[in-house]
Amino acid sequence: MNIKNHIPNTITCLNLFSGCIAVALAFQGNLLASALFIFASAIFDFFDGFAARKLKAFSIIGKDLDSLADLISFGLAPATMVSSLLKEYQYPEYMFDYAFIFPYIAYLIAVFSALRLAKFNNDERQSNTFIGLPTPANALFIAGFANAPSASFLWQPLTSFSDMWTNQVSGLFVLLGLIAISSFLLVSPIPMFSLKQTGKLQYVFLTISVILIGTCGFLGMFMSISVYILFSIFKIIATSKTIK
Repeated sequence: MNIKNHIPNTITCLNLFSGCIAVALAFQGNLLASALFIFASAIFDFFDGFAARKLKAFSIIGKDLDSLADLISFGLAPATMVSSLLKEYQYPEYMFDYAFIFPYIAYLIAVFSALRLAKFNNDERQSNTFIGLPTPANALFIAGFANAPSASFLWQPLTSFSDMWTNQVSGLFVLLGLIAISSFLLVSPIPMFSLKQTGKLQYVFLTISVILIGTCGFLGMFMSISVYILFSIFKIIATSKTIK
């Protein structure tokens, strides 16, 4: 038995294990810890592919296992996180009778994540680039947004941002908007650049991300993915490519 062939799948299983913990923590309302485990899953997700390429240990099982792990870590976990926020939201009195519906809407994120992963596995155009927002990026986008209030003490102007979705008047619409935007980006036809390749765009993005996360905490993670989306759109415009 060649042990090196099992290394990538072992790392993928660590991604899945970390994602399961993230889901459990999100159910408990511990969004900060859940976000940390989602972040850990993203690290494992990067290194399983890296290990597979370096060790030349590719397999059909590994590809399927990777998608199953990603669905839990980057689909179900962030969906449960948003659902937890919607459960804690202080609904106005006139919405009490149907407020129970809203937390379930968050699981559209998991549904569209599954569609994104199925599309990725069967689309030969996505070997070096992505079409639509990758599920790990989407999960970090949501995890960073959900924990934005924890960043308020780092930089005072962030307080107004975090108040926007915790406010009883605007919060519900902001969270529902987050679900809609997230679901759309996952299956959108927008080409997104990959960090598997190295270039000036990737280095600039990584530099900006380090600065944002270092200065703004989890909100910086949300902002970094926003920059990633904008850079991808600007790249399309700069190269005059038509989105199909």
